[in-house]
Amino acid sequence: MEKNPLSFQLKLNPDDFLPATDEEKEGLVVMRDSVSFWKDGFRRLRKNKVAMVCLFIIIIVMIFAFIVPAFYPYSYEQQIQGANNLAPMQYSAKEMEQIAAGEKVFPHFFGTDKMGRDYAIRVMMGSRISLLVGIIAAAIILVIGSIFGSIAAFAGGWVDLIMMRIVDIIYTIPDVLLIVLLSFALKAPLKVLAQAPGFGWISVVGENLISIFIVFALLYWVGMARMVRSQILMLKESEYVTAARALGASSARIIKKHLLTNCIGTLIVTTTLQIPSSIFTESFLSFLGLGVAVPMPSLGSLASDAINGLNTYPYLLFIPAAVISLIILSFNLLGDGLRDAFDPKLKN
Repeated sequence: MEKNPLSFQLKLNPDDFLPATDEEKEGLVVMRDSVSFWKDGFRRLRKNKVAMVCLFIIIIVMIFAFIVPAFYPYSYEQQIQGANNLAPMQYSAKEMEQIAAGEKVFPHFFGTDKMGRDYAIRVMMGSRISLLVGIIAAAIILVIGSIFGSIAAFAGGWVDLIMMRIVDIIYTIPDVLLIVLLSFALKAPLKVLAQAPGFGWISVVGENLISIFIVFALLYWVGMARMVRSQILMLKESEYVTAARALGASSARIIKKHLLTNCIGTLIVTTTLQIPSSIFTESFLSFLGLGVAVPMPSLGSLASDAINGLNTYPYLLFIPAAVISLIILSFNLLGDGLRDAFDPKLKN
């Protein structure tokens, strides 16, 4: 006996044709909630344990560099009588007498230097100088490099050709030689300017450090400019750029609102990786005596001062060297984590 092909209709129920309920609709939804670019990037960053540990280390270093010195009982230029070349956690004879008399004496965690200055506060202040140099230099490089590279790529043609040849010329200029020349050229004008009201900070940081910032502004942005140019060249042919042009948006608005905004992740990663490079440059130049003015310390100048007493007081060199290595390594690994989190090509 053949089966009736329409027999299934005999089992139909009018309730089967009612609209689906909200619960039934939600049961069919398989898509996850949409997230923004930043939320997705930070979610991916939090999964990177190495990057999060490095971020924690950077925060701790910044606390010791910028907050702890405000409550520390010693200052970086204070010389303690009879406390020359003390080992870590060691007290001078006078301080021992004060302790015996019941007075409270704050310990020298990292000992003291040859002039009797507490070494811990000098390492903290040196870390502050190095971090400030790295952050400010990275900001300068970001602003100049992104503007220069975006204009060259968006304009194209002979404008791009001329601007990129300027970049090639700047690449050939030796940075250390330029810093030395600027230090000698700016020494007299800066001394005169330091006497003016509101410019006393010049004599504190010294003309060498100012020369370093000038060199960063003159030379070190070329890598950022090339990176931005390559990004803009890929983005400027997109449909939304064509639509913005059709709506009459100016070139400056297109660059600012559309092009640079869409490569902000790459800019953040490149800027983060530029910070350790700037810190290393400053530490290297300070080690050669081209850094901050005495008695203001930096990690490089602390290491340089400790070279002569390496055999007798090795900790005076190892401590700032370890801090430099820790800061540079943390920023590098954090930059790698940011690149993995915000690079769309690496998403899975």
